Amino acid sequence: MLNIQNLHAEIDGKAILKGLTLAINPGEIHAIMGPNGAGKSTLGYVLAGRPGYEVTEGSVTFDGQDLLALAPHERAALGLFLGFQYPVEIPGVSNVQFLREALNAQRKIRGEEPLSGGDFLKRAKAQADALDLSMDMLKRSVNVGFSGGEKKRNEMVQMGIIDPRLAILDETDSGLDIDALRTVGRGINSIMRKPDKAVLLITHYQRLLDYVKPDFVHVLAGGRIVRTGGSELALELEREGYGAIAA
Repeated sequence: MLNIQNLHAEIDGKAILKGLTLAINPGEIHAIMGPNGAGKSTLGYVLAGRPGYEVTEGSVTFDGQDLLALAPHERAALGLFLGFQYPVEIPGVSNVQFLREALNAQRKIRGEEPLSGGDFLKRAKAQADALDLSMDMLKRSVNVGFSGGEKKRNEMVQMGIIDPRLAILDETDSGLDIDALRTVGRGINSIMRKPDKAVLLITHYQRLLDYVKPDFVHVLAGGRIVRTGGSELALELEREGYGAIAA
C-alpha cells in the first residue's frame, strides 16, 4: 500500500528526515515512536503534502502511484487521512457542512456521485454515535469550544465519515484522559482495523498501544528508523527509554 524509500526531507533548509525507509501493507497497523525532534510529525506532514516541507531525496508510492507528485487534496481523495496532534478550530463552519463538502469533493475526484443530505446525515449520525459524540456537537463550528477529548473524538468521527484507506494519526493520544483514550482507541479499531486499510500511529507513549495493538513498532531517531519490532518493543521503550534503545 505505502512504500517509502530513502526519504530525505527538510524545512527552512534544516534536514529532518535523513533516509527513512518503511513499507506498510493493507491490514497492518504500524506505530512510530521516538523522542522529540526525531522527525515523527514531519513524516506525517510530508506524506500528507503540507506546504513548507521539501523532499530532497527518495520516493513514496501509495498503491503504486507517486504520492509526492500529487497535491494534498489528491492524496486525500486517493485515501490518505492525517489526524492532527492539535486539531484546529474553524469558527463559522459547522462540522456537518465541513464534512459533507470534504466527502463530496473527494467523491467527485474519484468519479463518484455526491451523497445526498439525508444519506450524509445517516452516515454522520452512525459515526457520531459510535464515538459518543452528539449530533448537536456536529452541528457546531468545527472544534470551537470543544475540550481536548472532544476534539479528538470529533476527529475520529471525521475519519469514520471520510473512510480513508490509510490513516496517519499524529499523537492522537495527546491530552486524553483514560476514558477518552479508550473511546478513541475503540474508534480507530472499528474504523480502520480491516483487511483493506492500514494505520500509521505516531506516538510518544505506550498507553495508546494498549487499546490499538500494532503489528509493528518502529523507533525513529535522527531522521531514520533505527529499530523495528513487534508490540513488545513499545513496552521495552517504556521501560528503558529511547536513549538505550536507539543507541
